[in-house]
Amino acid sequence: MSSTVAHAAGEVNIYSYRQPELIKPLLDRFTKETGIATNVLFLDKGLVERIKAEGVNSPADVILTIDIQRLTEAKDGGVVQPVKDNALINKDIPASLRDADGEWFGLTTRGRVVYASKDRVAQSEITYEELADPKWKGKICIRDGQHAYNIALFASMIAHHGADYTQKWLTGLKNNLARKPDGNDRSQAKSIMAGECDISLGNTYYVGLMMTNDKAPEEKEWAKSFKVLFPNVKDRGTHVNVSGMALAKNSPNKANALKLMEFLASVEGQKIYAEQVFEYPVMTGAEPSAIVKSFGTLKADTIALTEIAKHRKQASELVDKVGFNEGPSK
Repeated sequence: MSSTVAHAAGEVNIYSYRQPELIKPLLDRFTKETGIATNVLFLDKGLVERIKAEGVNSPADVILTIDIQRLTEAKDGGVVQPVKDNALINKDIPASLRDADGEWFGLTTRGRVVYASKDRVAQSEITYEELADPKWKGKICIRDGQHAYNIALFASMIAHHGADYTQKWLTGLKNNLARKPDGNDRSQAKSIMAGECDISLGNTYYVGLMMTNDKAPEEKEWAKSFKVLFPNVKDRGTHVNVSGMALAKNSPNKANALKLMEFLASVEGQKIYAEQVFEYPVMTGAEPSAIVKSFGTLKADTIALTEIAKHRKQASELVDKVGFNEGPSK
């Protein structure tokens, strides 16, 4: 992005952790309605460091992220600025899904659920706590314990049960693994179909992406092999994470950036975004897509994400302390 582009009156620059093709329909609609062009820089890592290095000359206007960890990293890194008293943004985003200082806002949520083999798992309900039960020994697959999606879940366990309980729970979960943590959420589904494990942890949106992946039709078969179980539906609810947005600290196109953020928080923006990425809109009363509805009903844990974020560091330390990524003890 050149400085000429950055300061063009009719444009807004987006630094995104989310892949451009997933947000293109949303941004195309924004441009159609406002005439404001969008420029997207996709970064799967190092976004905060990049903006820091660019300093006051950074062309970044809006930051789009895919989880609470990256939202809090942006705030803690000092690369965002508060948006306060904006009724168009605040009115439909629950307080538990936005920063108290107005420095980030959740846009869509996804559940961290259990993928369970249709052939080998009879039960229709499960809890996170149960994943440490020896009855699952050798039957669980999972991605790297230090991945942001797992750290957020583990941090939520600390928030609910404390560190001592969570350490014991992580040890039990580790001992129930079929192999060392590896791959991503989709590859866990592949392992279930292959019979390597019976259950895994995964985000809800990957189910929709697999079900509709015409470019890799084998993923449709992976999705057919398991059912989605929403943990803890009878008590606190399922752990959720968010995709979110923030206003960059040195936004050169602030007025346009705020227009984009208002659009993303609107009924129309929420609907398009949630349908495109197979997630749940944060707006009360807004409906998810038909595919997402087919997974079942999400009863979301209402604990504030800021509370979960406080325990991320401790969760990461516990993963190392129990040797989680070493896999099950022999």
